Amino acid sequence: MNSDRQPAPTGEMFRRMTASEPYIPDEECERIYRRALTLCARYEELYSRNDPARREVLEQLFGAIGPHTEVRPGIRVDYGINISIGADCFFNFNCVMLDPAPITIGDAVLVGSNVQFLTPTHPLNPTDRRAQWEGGLPIIVGDNVWIGAGAMILPGVTIGANSVIGAGSVVTKDVPANSVAVGNPARVIKTIDPDHRPVHGQYSPAALGLV
Repeated sequence: MNSDRQPAPTGEMFRRMTASEPYIPDEECERIYRRALTLCARYEELYSRNDPARREVLEQLFGAIGPHTEVRPGIRVDYGINISIGADCFFNFNCVMLDPAPITIGDAVLVGSNVQFLTPTHPLNPTDRRAQWEGGLPIIVGDNVWIGAGAMILPGVTIGANSVIGAGSVVTKDVPANSVAVGNPARVIKTIDPDHRPVHGQYSPAALGLV
């Protein structure tokens, strides 16, 4: 266990936040947020030097991160400790993960540049909003998902295993496993057969050396 890991939060507002209950950010939330900013900046500094210590920074930043997961620079989070990432994932440049509610990423997930995972919500009532009440709904991404560049994953969304999210899509509802979803709002346009490959094309059996 890394001694520099974030101690478990103990405050009521942080508990309410991660439980998807209404909350108002307090000093503990601010402290964890500032720590995450510092770690993100430190990660970019070490990444630019190809310093192996950058892995330790990711382990301090996230609640969990699996082996062989690559995160390119530009990562931005609210708190970090509410994010769990599996093994063998790849995150391209400038990923935003706002995590007042938990964000859970499975194994072997590919994330394009400028993708946003957005769990925060705000009241529709203007009085409650001005009083600084906030909330959040969890995001879950299953194993072996590919999320194209510029996509936005909105609060409360679950994306099933093996699915593909088209570049620039805005995902407002759950996406079933083995689906291709595109557009704003994203809609499922195709079901993926894991055993099927096109006869012709970039990833045909012949192109992959399977015949």
